[in-house]
Amino acid sequence: MQVPDVPGSGEVDVAVIGAGAAGLAAARQLAERRPSLRVVVLEAADRPGGRAHTVDRPEIGAPLDLGCGWLHGAEHNPWLPIAERLGFHIDRTLPPWNVQYRDLGFPPDDQRAYERASAAFYTRLSEAQRDPADRSQATLLRPDDPWNGLLNAVSTYVSGAELDEASIHDTAHYRVHGSDWRITEGYGRTVAQFGDGLPVALSTPVSAIDHGWAGQVWLETPRGTIRARAAIVTVSTNVLASEAIRFVPALPEKIAAAQGLPLGLANKVFLELVTPDELPKDAHLIGNVRATRTGAYHLRPFGRPVIEGYFGGHLARDLEAAGEAAAAAFALDELAGLLGSDFRRRARLLICTQWGKVASIRGSYAYARPGATGQRAVLAAPVNDRLFFAGEATSPDAFTTARGAYETGIRAAGEALSCLGD
Repeated sequence: MQVPDVPGSGEVDVAVIGAGAAGLAAARQLAERRPSLRVVVLEAADRPGGRAHTVDRPEIGAPLDLGCGWLHGAEHNPWLPIAERLGFHIDRTLPPWNVQYRDLGFPPDDQRAYERASAAFYTRLSEAQRDPADRSQATLLRPDDPWNGLLNAVSTYVSGAELDEASIHDTAHYRVHGSDWRITEGYGRTVAQFGDGLPVALSTPVSAIDHGWAGQVWLETPRGTIRARAAIVTVSTNVLASEAIRFVPALPEKIAAAQGLPLGLANKVFLELVTPDELPKDAHLIGNVRATRTGAYHLRPFGRPVIEGYFGGHLARDLEAAGEAAAAAFALDELAGLLGSDFRRRARLLICTQWGKVASIRGSYAYARPGATGQRAVLAAPVNDRLFFAGEATSPDAFTTARGAYETGIRAAGEALSCLGD
């Protein structure tokens, strides 16, 4: 990837802050629609991709997606043709999320009971979306329903937060439907390679954005001040809410919007299997179907010798604070409870994510607090025809996805081009 020279007081037409899916989409759109523009992408981390991150692990001879891994609504997902153009393979194996391997810890009668409870909950959710007043999804739980824990656990996988933190109204706007497919070489690798050739400056965090100048935006970085005719801001809501980037003049409505759309937390733990053939390819387990604090486990994704464990919400935060050994121990305890106590000797920690500790991101994906669903539009709105905002949190109908991030990057680039004129 090209790393541009951005000396102190460098001047460009458009500065894009953040080289994740949204930022790279915006930069690519600018470059293709108006090649004469001087564009720079300023990325705080030492790699592109943001919350899309693929790593190669020689121990298993295969890549692992530490961030997003599924092409949601794949048939209409813009990353599908991008991956295909890059020569990557699309695995159309259906996700195993709704099947408990060998019914372990989840007998068929209980599965049917949970399906009924889940269907009833989502019917209530659909009805409540029409109520004029928003409230938390937890208000829809039936007291003493034995499946409230699992309903809450599913919320932590979907939103990174429990039901009591998530808006009912926001769910009404989500429009991603269709198949869930995977990219064999990695979703993160797809996003990163999509950015090849773009002028990305890595390890270049922006600390201040001064948009008070006539016709210019000044961006403070460790490499000096960059002057731009326009800036596209794609950083996460947790970064904005923390005011790690200072706006001059201040933008309190943007900070308030970001605070209403915090990043939930979802982390992964990958366990390497010593005897992988004892488990089937692409099977699935929920650790404890009666609990909120439980993991979801993808057994041998792609047939690889690993288990991909998934934790969300408060459990993910507690395990992240305790460290990767604690996350691995939690996963092994749950799996041993289902697969037999000696399973602990047949699996070992490979890698564990800690997205909440990544300073340039600070979480996973943005959910709306009760009453905050309208904040997505507030966050997305341009400022003075010079500042534009993108990222999955600003998507009106594909939030929490790399697809939504891409689409908002395209939208923000179009807004910037319209304001820049010829």
